[in-house]
Amino acid sequence: MIPRYTHPDMGRIWTDQRRYETWLRVETAAADAMAEAGLIPGEAARDIRERGAVDAARVEEIEATTQHDLIAFTTAVAEHVGESARWLHFGLTSSDVVDTAQALQMREACDLILQGLDAALDAVRARAEEHRGTPMIGRTHGVHAEPMTFGLKLALWHAELVRDRLRLSRARDVISVGKISGAVGTYAHLDPAIEADVCQRLGLDAAPVSSQVLQRDRHAELLSALAITAASIEKFALEIRGLQKTEVGEVEEPFGKGQKGSSAMPHKRNPIGCEQLTGMARLVRANAMAALENVALWHERDISHSSVERVILPDSFIAVDHMLRRFTRIVRGLVVNPDRMRENLDRSRGVVFSGTVLLELAQRGVSREQAYEWVQRNAMRSFHEAADFKSLLLADRDVVKVLPPDALEQAFDLTAQLRHVDRIFERVFGTGAGQGGTA
Repeated sequence: MIPRYTHPDMGRIWTDQRRYETWLRVETAAADAMAEAGLIPGEAARDIRERGAVDAARVEEIEATTQHDLIAFTTAVAEHVGESARWLHFGLTSSDVVDTAQALQMREACDLILQGLDAALDAVRARAEEHRGTPMIGRTHGVHAEPMTFGLKLALWHAELVRDRLRLSRARDVISVGKISGAVGTYAHLDPAIEADVCQRLGLDAAPVSSQVLQRDRHAELLSALAITAASIEKFALEIRGLQKTEVGEVEEPFGKGQKGSSAMPHKRNPIGCEQLTGMARLVRANAMAALENVALWHERDISHSSVERVILPDSFIAVDHMLRRFTRIVRGLVVNPDRMRENLDRSRGVVFSGTVLLELAQRGVSREQAYEWVQRNAMRSFHEAADFKSLLLADRDVVKVLPPDALEQAFDLTAQLRHVDRIFERVFGTGAGQGGTA
């Protein structure tokens, strides 16, 4: 079943009917190229081009007898072309058609994924700019670390999505190749010039060398790029889930009017969209592993890869297309709670400024080891006694004899902690991107 948020064109790319229609595009281009080279009659190429048609149901009906999909396809097309059909598939082997057509399908599907990435990038950038200066606590190991902004977290996502887009774009180029080189890649029946002509007509590059098939490292690169993109989305979704925990409460994925969270607990507002994204990433990763296993084929080819690709190609593209669309909707509707972010930042009673205090002491001549001991003992007291960290430092004779109260106060300046956020935004989005200060 095609997921609800998937672009309808993505589903259509992978239908049986579209696959056969794409095969016919390759056969037509081959006939035109051979007619121009004088290998087949011009009127035969014209008949194939003008009268050629295919119906998936008819192909399946013939295949029930032939047990060979390409032969069933050419038989079905021949019923429309008539006498000129003897020139259909002239000098070709099945993989010349199947692999070249599949490249066209993958390229078209890549274009839709790239569109989806562009939409996700726009959504993330808009929310990043909105929350460029929204302070929150940064966490390492799930524990409070130092202050940051929510916009900075989103800027990090944006930079990763840019890399995902670059990977997908490169993979699109890698798979945009065709081959018309025959049964073992020797061009025994057709000159390489025919291949070059066919590929040019289809907007593909000709593979510089091939066996009976295009080499599956190309497909593995594409599936890996899709899997990395899915992993990125999973990462972002997992972060939203973590920040939506009741105890954290900093963000929440959209919850629509009339939506229900639990059959038993009417109060529930669960991050089901992000949980779905997390689960779907696992499927795409598994498909990438299958694509890697498809690289090794016996000699000049076997068909162990074929059955796998009938599943992993449409499933991966449809899954990632859905993931991007759902993620974009979640980001656009994401509920952000700046007050809770500030409340959580303050919850650790100032110990998140311990690193700055440590540096201030070191700058004033205290050894790093000694300074660390002084700061840590007060941080531990703050944890165990639920006491304000700055107050403890001000009462520590070792600390105050080196660090005067005004300098200590400056060490707890949130604005100073976040002073470089604008520069980071310039690096991510370009100079002059957006406006606004921090904190």
